[in-house]
Amino acid sequence: MIYLIRHTTPLIEKGICYGQLNIDVTDSFEAEASQIQQVLPADIGQVYSSPLMRCHKLASYLFPGQTIHLEPALMELACGEWEGVHWDAIPSEVIDPWMKDFVNVAIPGGESYTQMHSRVTQCFTRIAEGPKPVAIVTHGGVIRSILSHITNTPLVDSFGAFKISYGCVMQLQAGATGLLHETLHHITTEKEQHKPSNFKKQG
Repeated sequence: MIYLIRHTTPLIEKGICYGQLNIDVTDSFEAEASQIQQVLPADIGQVYSSPLMRCHKLASYLFPGQTIHLEPALMELACGEWEGVHWDAIPSEVIDPWMKDFVNVAIPGGESYTQMHSRVTQCFTRIAEGPKPVAIVTHGGVIRSILSHITNTPLVDSFGAFKISYGCVMQLQAGATGLLHETLHHITTEKEQHKPSNFKKQG
């Protein structure tokens, strides 16, 4: 079994762009983390985590005494010049090309979804070939990327196809046609904002 775990609620104002910004988590951390802990088995032997604080902190809480393997490839999308900037403050002439094709267009000073997907899937394949059960504590974009990879879902459709809340736990297990995924834990929280508030989907 492979368990994909998203970090708990981050301590940041809604609407701020934060990919690899190393932010902390809110005061509800222990309550959220204890709920996650309840759906995880006790026999997880390998733990991998994004090195960003919001993930490493959760991995250390969930798996005390275990070695946490920090993997830079499991970090969220690199948002480059937009890190820490409110989405609505990014000039339209700068953000429009990315919004029209976020899969292939890189954020200035950062990366595209395709570039993130490449590093994530290489790392995931290596982890999946290793000992199990294994836990991967990471970010929403990374989990969507992994799920797109195992289900052959186009990256452009991944946000609509996979609902990944803060603290979400996905279980992956081998099936006849590949890895199957199941949601073990999901919290309905207020809608996240990862694009300008006035953005309308193209076409």
